[in-house]
Amino acid sequence: MSRRVTFNRNPLLSQLLPQWRSRFVLLLMIGGFVALVARSLFLQGVNNEFLQAKGESRYARVIEMPATRGRVVDRHGDVLAVSTPVKSIWAIPEDVKLTPAQSRQLAALLGIDARELSRKVATEKDFVYLKRQIAPDVAQQIAALKLPGIHEQQEYRRYYPGGDVTAHVLGFTGVEDKGQEGIELAYESQLAGKPGSRRVIKDRRGQIVEDVESIRAPQDGRDVQLALDAKIQYLAYASLREALEVNKARAGGIVVLDARTGEVLALVNLPTYNPNNRVRLSGAQLRNRALTDTYEPGSTLKPFTAAMALNQGKFRFDTPIETAPGRLTIGSATISDAHPHGVLTVAQVIQKSSNVGAAKLALSFSPEHMWQMFDDLGFGAPLRLGFPGEAGGRLRPAKSWRPIEQATMAYGHGISVSLMQMAHAYLVFARQGDLLPLSLTRVDTPPPPGKAVFSAQTAREVRAMLELAVLPGGTAPKAQIQSYRVAGKTGTAHKLEAGVYANKYVSSFVGLAPASDPRLIVAVMIDEPSGGKYYGGDVAAPVFSTVMAGSLRALGIAPDSPLAPLQVAKDVEAVRESM
Repeated sequence: MSRRVTFNRNPLLSQLLPQWRSRFVLLLMIGGFVALVARSLFLQGVNNEFLQAKGESRYARVIEMPATRGRVVDRHGDVLAVSTPVKSIWAIPEDVKLTPAQSRQLAALLGIDARELSRKVATEKDFVYLKRQIAPDVAQQIAALKLPGIHEQQEYRRYYPGGDVTAHVLGFTGVEDKGQEGIELAYESQLAGKPGSRRVIKDRRGQIVEDVESIRAPQDGRDVQLALDAKIQYLAYASLREALEVNKARAGGIVVLDARTGEVLALVNLPTYNPNNRVRLSGAQLRNRALTDTYEPGSTLKPFTAAMALNQGKFRFDTPIETAPGRLTIGSATISDAHPHGVLTVAQVIQKSSNVGAAKLALSFSPEHMWQMFDDLGFGAPLRLGFPGEAGGRLRPAKSWRPIEQATMAYGHGISVSLMQMAHAYLVFARQGDLLPLSLTRVDTPPPPGKAVFSAQTAREVRAMLELAVLPGGTAPKAQIQSYRVAGKTGTAHKLEAGVYANKYVSSFVGLAPASDPRLIVAVMIDEPSGGKYYGGDVAAPVFSTVMAGSLRALGIAPDSPLAPLQVAKDVEAVRESM
């Protein structure tokens, strides 16, 4: 019979543990307890910001509240650019828990690859956009899925009712609703609002359940009212587009100014683009040619040469100038007229557009005097309208001019300008010889006196010369308008490519009406017409006539000459008698 051994009689218990061992274990336990107490006191009493921040991050978020961008309207208050509400889909990455099927479904609705979606939500950021500015119906479908960590946010997207008609004036905004081109960029500080922010509480699924507070209220942007007239803008656009199609031209531009205020009533460039859909855009479409591109103005510069001659008293309206045999040799170069004329008065030099006559007028003055005149007109420097990339043109220092260069500049070669600069300079003839600054925004008060460039008498005399240029015998009879007296000048210049004049042309016309009391200036430029005609009088003058006629009637400006040729003859005679 075996001997039983009970638990309390187990021989192992009879062996005592070493006394130091139990004390060591006790000290470890006491030390650990003290460390935990010290740590808890430190975190809760001394450095409690860390735990509070971590805890708050589990349920609280600061959400940005977008501000509404200001509208852009035309001079009559018609909307040209407005921000419309859209939805953007965003996520809190740590809360996103999607099955493979849900990821594929969400990626399909967003129009992105499932791998790209996975990459976006794998970030350690607290907030990430999945897709900006999506259609409202798509946002509703995503919301119906009730996916954890996926949220929507209201934003604003810019809409341009005029589309490609006003594209180069207005420009466009980016995905953040910030101006990128045109008025949107030039007036960014006024149009852009200041976004606000609010603190919210979310539940364990990441869904917002309560607004806690508004940290900063959003400040909406201010509206900008342009000088632009939407009706004149569309008329200019349609007329220029038709001219480019008929003449098979590469590009073109047109500017309409109010001579009394310097307001820009229309600005059109072709080719253009639709700012509402900027897919597959090229640089050529985006260029605001009227401001960023320069060209040699050709004969549209001759009236300024004549004005300089008259203003100094060296020449009179009817002073004769010998232009025979239609050529003028200076050094090794020869200047030629398209048609030989013989003796011409100063007025006929402009009417017939004689290069030889203009060169002889210019060479009677010093280069410094002529350069100063060009500088006073604003050539060689940007107009500073605020548009990005605005060109100043090319006007070399007078001390570097050779006689042949001064002669060719008299008829618009060897100097480059933008179309807006040419339109601006013609204000001196539409007014009393003074030059106003231009304005892109509506002007409601009378502008201050402009900078005097020529005398009022000189302006009137040159205006009479420009009227002769659009009558039979001049270079631009196609610029005439029924019941209105018109004054203007054609320009036809070879294009300069790689330092050599190519067999390509820039055709232009700049004019004003009504000539008895000018109200509008219209400048037209057609680049590389290839439809068989290239003279400014054939290509650009008809566009001027259409746009000027429609603009005068749109503004309700009364006709000034039912019998224009007879009235012009009387005015020319009156000018001669006054001298």
